[in-house]
This record gives sequence, C-alpha cells and structure tokens, in this order.
Amino acid sequence: MSDTTAFDLSATTITGTPATLRDYAGKVLVVVNVASQCGLTPQYAGLEQLWRTYRDRGFAVLGFPCNQFGHQEPGSETEIAQFCETRYDVTFPMFAKVEVNGDDAHPLWRWMRAEQPGLLGSEAIKWNFTKFLVGRDGQVLKRFAPTDAPEALVPEIERALEVPAPR
Repeated sequence: MSDTTAFDLSATTITGTPATLRDYAGKVLVVVNVASQCGLTPQYAGLEQLWRTYRDRGFAVLGFPCNQFGHQEPGSETEIAQFCETRYDVTFPMFAKVEVNGDDAHPLWRWMRAEQPGLLGSEAIKWNFTKFLVGRDGQVLKRFAPTDAPEALVPEIERALEVPAPR
C-alpha cells in the first residue's frame, strides 16, 4: 500500500468543475467506471439505490464515464449527464469522462488499479462497471468485477461504514 489515498487525488466533475476528492475524506466510497450503452448499464439503478440508502451514513458513489470498452460511452458529458438523470434518476456524483487503462489513464484509476489488482494480479480494468470500495481512510478495500451487482456490495459497504472516520 502506498502513502497516497484517494483523498489526495482530484478529478473534474461532469459539469467541468475541477474537484478534489478531499471533499469525500472520511466517507466510504464506491468508485465505478460507467457507460451508457453497455449491457451492464442497468447497474446505474442499483448504484443509485446504494447512494440513497447509505449517503446519510457517510457514503458516496462516484461515477466515472469511460469509452474504452466497446465505445459504449461515446456521448459528451452533457449527454451522459442527461441520460443518467432521465433514464436512471442518477443523483450520485458523476465526473468527466476518463480513461481507466493505458498511458492516459486518470491518476485515480492508475492508483486504484495498483492498490487492488484484479484476478491473477492483473491491474487492467477489464470492462465497464468495475467497482472499487474505498474506506473512510481513503485506502482501497476491495475491487469488484463488472458483473458484481451493486447490491452484492452491501455487506462490504456496511462493514466499511462501521469503521469510524479518522480524525
């Protein structure tokens, strides 16, 4: 594990505003790469349900659109935000489109991949809707496969929420 935490990194919101993840310090996070034209896109509903269920307990879902898998997120940030809002009533924080693999991968995703490699130690993100659970201390607790339904994360989220926020 590195000395870096998720809260040391920054990203741009889907509306184009620079943001620091320090704003989420002390919260449990699910960070997920999303896409609007994927067979797994209905997971938006489950992610939104997690957000609505646990947000008052210090939890957030952070969505990062990504077009690296089958070009399943071709739209602009405005189009993506509109799709998420009208189709799935998404209210959890969404960020600008990013790359999660390769030389141009967003620093948050490079860091999470290194902190919590996937199957057989591979750091690569395999597909849309890969999920990372981040603890209140900003460290990656677990990586979930794209096919893991959001509701399957509930036991791990609840366990992470029991840990007091660092002072």
